[in-house]
Amino acid sequence: MKVITSRDNNLYKQTAKLLRKKSRDETGLYLLEGTKPLRDALDMGIDIEEIFARQGKEPEDWIPEDKCVFLDPKLFDRLSDTVHSQGIIAVARRPQPDPEGFLSQVEGPVLVLDRVQDPGNAGTMIRTAEAAGFGGLIALTGSADLYSPKVVRSAAGSLLRLPVLTDIGADRLIALARGCGRKLMVTALEDAEDCFEADLPLDGVLVIGNEGRGVCGELIAAADLRLTIPMEGRIESLNAAVAAGILMYQINHRNRGR
Repeated sequence: MKVITSRDNNLYKQTAKLLRKKSRDETGLYLLEGTKPLRDALDMGIDIEEIFARQGKEPEDWIPEDKCVFLDPKLFDRLSDTVHSQGIIAVARRPQPDPEGFLSQVEGPVLVLDRVQDPGNAGTMIRTAEAAGFGGLIALTGSADLYSPKVVRSAAGSLLRLPVLTDIGADRLIALARGCGRKLMVTALEDAEDCFEADLPLDGVLVIGNEGRGVCGELIAAADLRLTIPMEGRIESLNAAVAAGILMYQINHRNRGR
């Protein structure tokens, strides 16, 4: 099996560039680290371009040998985003769904991230969306890069299994939702319904806003439902991922009885 020991190796240099968002956007490729995520990706037919094994670790027998390359440990560690790496990093190609047909093809409710910045929050929301039975995810322009190593890791495989659309504007989202008859639900502080009392649609589009500024005014104005989570004590707001989890599970709970 081929071994790469120099950081000047062209394949290694091109792979290292994927640590930057600009290169991920230009190539449509991203880094996928860990044995379980890689196995899930292969089982699902995700396009895997290359697989890098840390030199000294013998790859498992299910890993395709024709795509696997050994990396010098120091070079491997420069690509790794984990403290205790499993010694496997793959280069995966992300899907490119058609925005026009996205909402009409996805079944069930859809989660939208409106300029959610924190990678940990984004990854947690992706995992929770799958667990709560959501059919897909949209990240609006200005949100955290869903294919950054931190989001990929915190999403724990859900990013592979959920249909994902990225980098569209609020006006485009409104048009897409209206075009297929889906109701827009947003979190809001004023003129909002208690999420535990509201009539939540089966296939609505739930928008979670920026951690500090909330949902943008354009989406609030266009919303079919404005939702709030009742809170006690002197708390003014919840962590964005926590709020998203409460709302997604409430939608799941209300729709199970229908």
